[in-house]
Parts: sequence; C-alpha cells; structure tokens
Amino acid sequence: MVYGYCRVSTVRQSEEGDSLEVQERKIRGYAEMLGLKLDKVFVERGVSGSRPLDERPEGTMLLTALQEDDVVITPKLDRMFRSALDALHILGKLRERKVSLHMIDLGGDVTGNGISKLVFTILSAVAEAERDRIRERVQEAKADQKRRGRFLGGKVPFGWEVKESGDLVEVKEQQQTIVWMRKLADDGASLRKISEAVKAKGFNLSHEGVKWVLKADNLRGVRKGL
Repeated sequence: MVYGYCRVSTVRQSEEGDSLEVQERKIRGYAEMLGLKLDKVFVERGVSGSRPLDERPEGTMLLTALQEDDVVITPKLDRMFRSALDALHILGKLRERKVSLHMIDLGGDVTGNGISKLVFTILSAVAEAERDRIRERVQEAKADQKRRGRFLGGKVPFGWEVKESGDLVEVKEQQQTIVWMRKLADDGASLRKISEAVKAKGFNLSHEGVKWVLKADNLRGVRKGL
C-alpha cells in the first residue's frame, strides 16, 4: 500500500502556500512520477507540529495501518516531524517494519541508502534548531512583556487590574490596602490575623493570598507607595 501524509497547524496556513491542497497535489504528482498507486492520504488538520507523529490523530492511524513493504510519502520534513529525535525514532520503527519513507523536499526515499540517511539526519537537526530559535524568541517576547508590566495570563494579582491593552494598572484602594497589610506585618500580626482584617475591609484574601502579596518581588512595582 502507498500512503500520503500532510498536515497544517492553523486555518491561515491551510489557506496559504503550504495548504493541504498543495501538499496533497505534490504527493500525488510524486507518486505518479514513480509509477506508484496512491491508496490513501492521511490529512492532519489544525494540529501543531510540536506534537509527535504518534500522538496526532491521523499520524496514529497512519502508523497503525502500515505493514511490511508499504510506502509513505510526505511533502516536507516539518509536516511530519517535530524534532530530530522524533524523526529518527519514527524512522527506526519504519525501517524495522520494512516501510519506505519518501520525503519530497529531501529528494525521495530517506530509508534507502547511507547518503539519504545522512541528509535526513542533518536536516532533521536543522529543523529542530530552528524550532529552538522560535521557542527562544517566544520566551524573549514574554520576558519583555513581563518587564513592561504586561499581563501574561493566570489570576490577576491583588492590587492590580488588566486593561484591554493587556497592561497591568494599579487599583488605588487595593494598593492602599497592601500598604496597610505591610504595616500590620511589620507590627507583628500573623498572616491569618491580617487576612481577617482584610476580609473585614471587604476583600476576600486568604492567609496564603496575604503571604503572596507580601512577597516583595512577586510583581514589579508592588512596593510602590511604601
């Protein structure tokens, strides 16, 4: 049997140059060029490449369907694998089952000879390095947002509110309460006593919440007013 595999991670991607239609057309053209009859194309819609092939719905079905001497055709390395480790892991399984994997962007069968395996290994590593760079850029962007006081998700900290722009801004009454809480703590009041006092002012803050608020470095600017 001859199978194709294609994937897009977003709706936008499916409508642009790397669409499912384009990928499938490449697969069918390649199979026809080799005189192969394409039996089925497994189409992965809206699935991130960060998920291993054997954890994707269509990828799992493809791997389950494969038998000895079957052929798999995919248009690009990054459509099928998330990293060099993932790629080499699956490649090893396919070789054990005597299944041929053809990757059109790498020139054909990557399970055949030594040169094909070498190219496959190198390009898999390059793809993994590129994903690492993307991940680093995302982390840098998040760190920059944090430095600028942008809200990154989760529970909004006491004393602050989130504007539509995503900026964290102070809530005056709550900030004044924080100053008062610090004074109580400096005077020796326990976290539970402070929590009870804060609740009496109308703020539902547990003793654990009080502890979090009183940590000086939990949020940049939380000491403002002291």
